[in-house]
Amino acid sequence: MSRFDLSERVAIVTGGSKGLGSGMAYALAEQGADIVIVSRNQAEGELVAAKIRSMGRKSMALSVDVQDISSINEMVETVTKEFGRIDILINNAGVGITKFALEVTEEEWDKVVDTNLKGVFFCAQAVARVMKEQKYGKIINISSLAGVKGSNAMAPYCASKAGVINLTRALAKEWARFNINVNAIAPGYIQTSLNEEELSNESFRNKLLSELPIKRLGELDDLAGTVALLASEASAYMTGQTIIIDGGRLI
Repeated sequence: MSRFDLSERVAIVTGGSKGLGSGMAYALAEQGADIVIVSRNQAEGELVAAKIRSMGRKSMALSVDVQDISSINEMVETVTKEFGRIDILINNAGVGITKFALEVTEEEWDKVVDTNLKGVFFCAQAVARVMKEQKYGKIINISSLAGVKGSNAMAPYCASKAGVINLTRALAKEWARFNINVNAIAPGYIQTSLNEEELSNESFRNKLLSELPIKRLGELDDLAGTVALLASEASAYMTGQTIIIDGGRLI
């Protein structure tokens, strides 16, 4: 079990102020990692960072727009100056719209794809430059079940999350020689404060449950083990993989 230990490791979690991001940040902190919470709202990020500090780990919150490459580069510079290294990146920041494809505007397409795919690439690129010098790194890209099977009225989101899966494979091939592992997680519906309103619709909730062999919705804790695995030495021989966590919905 010592191979899961993340003591003295430094992790960046984008979109870390709420939802899946905060849950994964806590999971890494529980394994011993120091955490940098990245989000557009620094005040919200600081609430998560404060909780992580109460767990005995170092943590800070940064305001970063992952659509802006200069903002990403400033983030990496700040983290390396403060912590001295970057061992783990969770590329979780993302947005989505629910709109039929015939109605999607160019502005809406760009916002979703620039955040969910462009942002993932340039965050990974900036962090990998540090990891290359360290000869060590773990990058975990957050895709979605929607990037595997598609979903109605979510074309830009589905396209961007499918792109994350193949981007993960491409980066894994290029960066394996630097001892950087690049993997992805594709969650199904995980209950968080961000989808609370949607899941409160009884007919939608019942339809979703009817599609799940495991007859319950996912919880944040359901991601914790996979995140700990991919962030640690326990996954040293895994790269370019996408792990689907969906209660069996895909099958």
